[in-house]
Amino acid sequence: MAKRSKGLTFYKRRKKISPAMIREVFIWIFGLLAAVFIATVLVFFFGMTTNVVGVSMEPALYNGQQIFINRFLYVLFAPGRGDVVVFLPNGNENAHYYVKRVVAVPGDHLLVKDGVLYVNGIESEWVTDYIADPGIAENELTLESGEFFCIGDNPGNSEDSRSANIGPVKEADIIGKVWFRARCAEQGMGFVK
Repeated sequence: MAKRSKGLTFYKRRKKISPAMIREVFIWIFGLLAAVFIATVLVFFFGMTTNVVGVSMEPALYNGQQIFINRFLYVLFAPGRGDVVVFLPNGNENAHYYVKRVVAVPGDHLLVKDGVLYVNGIESEWVTDYIADPGIAENELTLESGEFFCIGDNPGNSEDSRSANIGPVKEADIIGKVWFRARCAEQGMGFVK
């Protein structure tokens, strides 16, 4: 004779909480807390955030856009041509952070002639817009050790190294390299080129 099914049952067996399960939960919680702690320490010591002020870096960066800065990179390496950097003009702690592109490095010769920036006699690949005001680059300039020439991507609306009150940026005044942008309706988030 076949055994009859008891029908539907609404009672389920309760799972017992084992010591292994509790240990697994604590390992996950500890891992999460450790990751948050490490991320906070890394951002605090090696990075920072600021906002772009003005339209001098359009179309790469927009006014009010939040950017993340790698402060540690330039401890190991010097800024290179094409890097977007953040600096304080002449080390002035009371000024806002300037965000500009490095177009010439120590030892480079530069000149703005007929609205075109020439670095070492070659047209700059980083500034392609017409430069109406050559500023101090009207006459050929040679950058000394630890000096960088920085110009905004939108040179017609940029106060930068061409201005006599800023001039070539000293390496000691450079805060870091812009490496990530956020909160921009036009572009969204992403790494800076």
